[in-house]
Amino acid sequence: MPPDVTLSIGELAARTGTTVKTVRFYSDRGLLPEASRSDGGHRRYGPGAPARLRTIRALRSLGVSVPEIARVLARTDDGAAGGTGEHHAGGDGGDSGDALAAVVARRLDDLGTELAALRWREAALRALRDSAPERLAEHLELIGAAGAPPSTSALAHYWRRVLPPRLCARLRRAVTDAAVPRPPVDPTPDQVLAFARLHALATAATDHCLASHRPVTAAHPDLLYDGLHEAYLLVEAALRTGRDPGPGEALDCYAAAHARAAGTRDTPAFRRTLRAGLAAADHPVMARYWRLAGELTPDPTLGAADAWLREALTAGTAGS
Repeated sequence: MPPDVTLSIGELAARTGTTVKTVRFYSDRGLLPEASRSDGGHRRYGPGAPARLRTIRALRSLGVSVPEIARVLARTDDGAAGGTGEHHAGGDGGDSGDALAAVVARRLDDLGTELAALRWREAALRALRDSAPERLAEHLELIGAAGAPPSTSALAHYWRRVLPPRLCARLRRAVTDAAVPRPPVDPTPDQVLAFARLHALATAATDHCLASHRPVTAAHPDLLYDGLHEAYLLVEAALRTGRDPGPGEALDCYAAAHARAAGTRDTPAFRRTLRAGLAAADHPVMARYWRLAGELTPDPTLGAADAWLREALTAGTAGS
């Protein structure tokens, strides 16, 4: 098409296989600038308009928003401002390529988020479909409160309230990150319900309830949690292989962490006292939390690691 030839709105629509209404829509929003107006005031478009319109329609077909397309085209136009000839979004210019690559990358990220949300909603609907009639309203309320897809902010808030107030920020973040299960990418209906129940547990816990299931030895919380972290790492292999709780480096590390935090030594007498203190501090809310969290991940939870170590402690102090 010669550079001095322009197209009417109807000619542009016909050449690109679209409608006059579509051309007018993009033109009115500044995505498809006019080259001139006819003597009768009708829009005329330059030779680059068909390629520009095809670019716009291709991006729209991929779900790119009109404002995002406008930004891509603006970068392209800015990059072409100092050059010669007409430059369009489908050309080979560096600015055009960079702009298109950036919008494609963002759209891929957005699409991944959208697909994850759709998978969660599908599993939630299946959970509701499979619910017994007398439980349907309850399950709907649980799932609705958690959201679809759900947020983990309520669980993180729960742990910020459970952890000792004097725990340093580094350990507070580390424990919270490890203790809050991420929603599965492709959840089952049972996992949707497990997360919904976990969300309900976390939001319903009172301050009195939270205080009652903090660790029993928290005079020096940083010493305690640093040691517990090391012990949990040591016991992870045993959990993955199904090894029964028993003596070893992990148990020694666990008991020593409690002893250091209490300002005393790890002795057989201390372990007996620790066993009794831990048993007395058992709380049904925390036990339920770890059971539900375990349904959401194939990896060992902090609760599973702590339970293994406590069983090992009980076995090691049995009869004493």
